[in-house]
Amino acid sequence: MTYVATLICNPDTPALTDALIRRVRRSLYAAQDVQWLAPAVAADIIFAPGEDSDQRGLSDLLRTVIAGEPVDVVVQRPAHRRKALFVADMDSTIIGQECIDELADFVGLREHVAAITERAMRGEIAFEPALRERVALLKGLPTTVIDTVIADRITATPGARTLVATMRAHGTRTCLVSGGFTLFTQAVARMVGFDENRGNTLAVAPDSTLTGTVTEPILGREGKLATLLDLAGRLGISLERTMSAGDGANDLAMIAASGLGVAYHAKPALAAAAHARIDHADLTALLYAQGYRRDEFVEA
Repeated sequence: MTYVATLICNPDTPALTDALIRRVRRSLYAAQDVQWLAPAVAADIIFAPGEDSDQRGLSDLLRTVIAGEPVDVVVQRPAHRRKALFVADMDSTIIGQECIDELADFVGLREHVAAITERAMRGEIAFEPALRERVALLKGLPTTVIDTVIADRITATPGARTLVATMRAHGTRTCLVSGGFTLFTQAVARMVGFDENRGNTLAVAPDSTLTGTVTEPILGREGKLATLLDLAGRLGISLERTMSAGDGANDLAMIAASGLGVAYHAKPALAAAAHARIDHADLTALLYAQGYRRDEFVEA
């Protein structure tokens, strides 16, 4: 049985050298010649591990081999490598911000709310009560502040638009799913180019201010998993042909169930559990992980 190891670095700081490739090839059994996906940025190496090898163990081995270099590695079987369904977390994954922390800044509670967000994303506290607690602190905030945050503070993660545009151009269904709020997911989905989006609903008073509550049931870890399973079932796509990406503990179930679950610049609990982890590269790494060459990318 063959595997493919994909080495990927940030395109802004190319770091893949012939010497590093040789070092990796020497550590792999029956390694074939390198197949470059982008010069100095991404490359595939096909190899045949021993029968007792496993994907995570091989990934750990190669991370040890390349230790000290700003290079990510994704190890997987070549079959069904290009995915038909992509489900992505929003905050700190597709965008560089945590939306609720930005809202809290307008009521002078950014540091307090950000600390709760961090603990929830690390899996130290339950997501649902943590969300209710943070939303309660936003009571009375005008909804116009959300428009201000979207316009002035929300930025797409490098590579996000290219990732989604390329996958859609090749027939992949894409969905943005968040434990955050639909008032943000709708705007970000349009900005980045997702087919659809799902999130939580903030309750709004008649005077267009936030009530400090969120509509139940809250979309958290299980809601993200349910989104993946619902879309795969509705579209007739096997889980093997799905990919998901996220950064926090509430992405764990979705990541585990996907054919390729990617921890993107993630908290330790998710990074340890995911099939693959991207610590250095931008989101185009998820294209290279699927075997796309740089000349196949679609720029949005």
